[in-house]
Amino acid sequence: MDEFLLKLSIKLVPGLFAITCHEVSHGFVAWRFGDPTAKMEGRLTLNPLKHIDIIGTLMLFIVGIGWAKPVPVMIENLRNPKRDMVWVSAAGPVTNLTLALASAALLRILPDFSFGTLEASTALQLLKPVEYMLAFSIYINLLLAIFNMIPIPPLDGGRVLVGLLPYRQAMALGRIEPYGMIIIILLVFFTPIFSYILSPILATGIDLLAGPYSMLVYGVASFKIF
Repeated sequence: MDEFLLKLSIKLVPGLFAITCHEVSHGFVAWRFGDPTAKMEGRLTLNPLKHIDIIGTLMLFIVGIGWAKPVPVMIENLRNPKRDMVWVSAAGPVTNLTLALASAALLRILPDFSFGTLEASTALQLLKPVEYMLAFSIYINLLLAIFNMIPIPPLDGGRVLVGLLPYRQAMALGRIEPYGMIIIILLVFFTPIFSYILSPILATGIDLLAGPYSMLVYGVASFKIF
């Protein structure tokens, strides 16, 4: 039971923070570009209870990637809908990448922290849970950033591409959105896209950011909770 709670806490805190910040960033950028919908509905908050999707949270622990309730964006409220939606969509992955960078920086300087008169070995033991959470934060934020940039709507990468393409091609890609999640599920579970494309990108990102802590990141990411 103690091991279960330890693993749960190590993944729960950075996992919820990652998906919460992802959604808040969408709403915040939409608000700055003229759409107050997320702000009016109380979604511009870091309180995870406002964003949790039960299934998405469970999937975070079962398969390693999850989601929160999408922040509502009324595209017609944006000052320049086609252009501004690029920035609104990109905000989530950019936020996750920023969190991964910050977590990597903190992980690298963590051994330099001290607790006054405590022995170094005792201080390191106290910091161990924080080290694990930072390691998982690198993993989950990179995974969310990479996965969400798959260029298929309704994922962020698809919506960014819709905003960048000429009108006719954008409309054609936009028609895929109602079936986008089915396509993504089929790609992930029945094609080698994850093994041959996403996993190598993720591994490269972890190696670049975590450096000597890369094996720790892989180890924490492989913790089985259920």
